[in-house]
This record gives sequence, structure tokens and C-alpha cells, in this order.
Amino acid sequence: MQRSRLGVIVVGGGIGGLFAANALIARGFDVSVYEQAPALGEVGAGVFLTPNSVRQMQRLGLGHQVERWGARVGHGSHYFRHDGAPIAPVQVTDSAGWNATFGMHRADLVEMLSGALPPGVVRTGHRGTGFEQAGEVARVSFANGAVAEGDVVIAADGIHSELRPYAAPPSRPVFHGSVAYRGVLPHARIPHWPTDCWQMWLGKGKHFLSFPVRSGELINYVGFVPADAEMKESWSAPGDPDVLRHEFWGWDPRIATLLSQVETTFRWALYDREPLPSWTRGRLTLLGDAAHPMLPHLGQGANQSIEDGMALATILAQATRASVPAALLAYERLRRERVAAVQRGARENGMRYDSSYSDLGVRDAEISAHAAFRRRLYDHDVVPEAQAAAAALG
Repeated sequence: MQRSRLGVIVVGGGIGGLFAANALIARGFDVSVYEQAPALGEVGAGVFLTPNSVRQMQRLGLGHQVERWGARVGHGSHYFRHDGAPIAPVQVTDSAGWNATFGMHRADLVEMLSGALPPGVVRTGHRGTGFEQAGEVARVSFANGAVAEGDVVIAADGIHSELRPYAAPPSRPVFHGSVAYRGVLPHARIPHWPTDCWQMWLGKGKHFLSFPVRSGELINYVGFVPADAEMKESWSAPGDPDVLRHEFWGWDPRIATLLSQVETTFRWALYDREPLPSWTRGRLTLLGDAAHPMLPHLGQGANQSIEDGMALATILAQATRASVPAALLAYERLRRERVAAVQRGARENGMRYDSSYSDLGVRDAEISAHAAFRRRLYDHDVVPEAQAAAAALG
């Protein structure tokens, strides 16, 4: 069939781009992934996978890999006040009680997704800088002088996407006044730390998160603190462990025990964007953080990019070369409202987590009630909706 020969160019070799490539190849597309870094990889930090994306991993035959590389978190997961007083359990299942919630090391997830691709699909050292299209041909140019042509271009090149301006109106990242200190510790350094729990402590203007990764061999931690001045968004700016320890001095002694073992840490300034009015122009569309960067306070950045990739592959599977632009618009219509709601939810949850309430009893009640929102989030299956969107194209 003609559509099985469609060529797809994915710009960006992060989680979203690599998952999309796997989903597209599973449907017979000719896919090339172009990544700007000289080699695939991620800074040592954790990512949270939840049932709404794990079911998509399972569809591609990657469920056993998630279980191998990840660390399942269970019903002992909990929210606490800054001093350790319990607030509420954390919702880790969907409405059916399915617990498919995992902490994963970002590097492990990238390796898992890239390792599932055929040899030669990923090409590193290619930073996408330009886009043009004419008729049924889309063309991407790269900083190294290379040019790639295909039927579809997917910009999965992050919050600072070079290709976004070709598909969407101008948009500036929104800085939210906070910095996340993050890193991982070998569990052997903190042997009494649980390896099956997601835990978060909430205080005034700050919160602290931990969860296991790599089958519990490592504990991922993140300390969210106010920033003195706007920082450039970065995944790898070095942080000062002593500053981090000072920020959480006097909190639950468990946090002090963990932080006493931290020797290196990284800072990540928290940005998102206002929801975009459009993601698509002709044969180019956006995916993941290029389309909808969000704050980490719902743990959904990677999960929503995985949903994007599955939705896009499902809809494009019914497209011909001529109908690609219509299929990309159908993908955008399907995804834009959901991810905008998640973006807003992440902002609202950040306010809860940083105790932006005069009455903490209200905050605690909202934290408890938020389990219903998470169940709806985790129940979502993007594939039936995408199949219906594809069928509506005729």
C-alpha cells in the first residue's frame, strides 16, 4: 500500500521522538530520526511512567522492557507535610486498579526506545535549522549542511524547538520562578529508603520528591525551590549540594538523611508555554515539548509525548501521500485540548505542592481529592480516539 512507503522525518531523538519512531515503524513507515547531540543519552535523572503511556508501550511490545528497566511504585506512595506528617496516599493506579506506574532513569528509557529501532534509523549530530515544503515533498535542513526529504516531518526537538516557528505563531517560554535540584543516589548509600514508593513532602514555596528507578538500584530525588533570578532552561546546569541541603534544613529528617549523601546535583529551571493555537502547517507537525512543554508537577511530560506519538502513528496509518496534511491536522485536533488541560493541571498542582494556600487544611483536602483527576488521566487510551479521528478522514 502506498501509505506503507511514506517517509517520515523525526527531528529530535528524545523520549517523544524515539517513541514516535517506534510506533511509526510498527505501522510500516520509512522513518529517520535526526538528533542534534553527538550521541543519544540523557543526564542522570528520573522520569515517571504512568498507565496512560505504559499501555502504549505494551502495544509496541515494550511492556516487559519497562518492567525490566523501571521500578514499580505501589500503594505505600504518599504525600507528607514538610515535617513528615502524612497528608494522603498517592494515586498510582487507573480506575480499574491496574498498577502500571514506574520510575525510570531517563537514560534507560532512551536506550530502551533507541535499542528497539532498526540499525541506521537514528542519525546523531544533526541539528534541524530550517523547513520548507512544496507539493508533496517536505524538506528539513540541518546545521551541518545536510538536507533530508520526506512526506512528513515531526518536530520533536523540545521546548526550544528550532522548527516550531514553521508550524506555530511566535511563543515565549514562561518561567515559573522555581528551580528543581535533581539527581540520583545508589540505594546502597541509603539502604533504608523504600524502593517501591513515590514520596513527596510539601512546604511553603518548596517541595521535595523521591522515587526509585532502575529496578530500585537508584533513588531519584528532586528538590523544588524558589529561584532568585530567571535562569536559562537547562537539563544539566550544575548545582551546589550544600545549597540544596540548606533549602530543606529542618524538614523531615528522612530528607536530611538522603541529602547528606548527595555529592553532585543538577539544576533545572521550570518553564512551560501557554497552549499553542496551532501545531501543524502542511506536512510539518509538532510533538511533545515542542508542542506543549509543561511543568513537572503531574509527571506527565514524557507520558503525553508518548500519547502524541501513538496518536500520530495511528492516524497516519490511514493516510495517503496526498492526505498527509489532513491527517496531521486531525492529530492536532485530537491532542491539543487534552494536553492543554494537562498543562493547566500541572500549573495548578504546582501551587498545591508549594503550599500557596492560607489554609493548609484546604490544600490537604485538594491533594486527597486530586486522586480522581489522576485516575481520569491514567484511564485515558489515545488509540480508540485516534482510530475514530482517522476513520473520520474517509
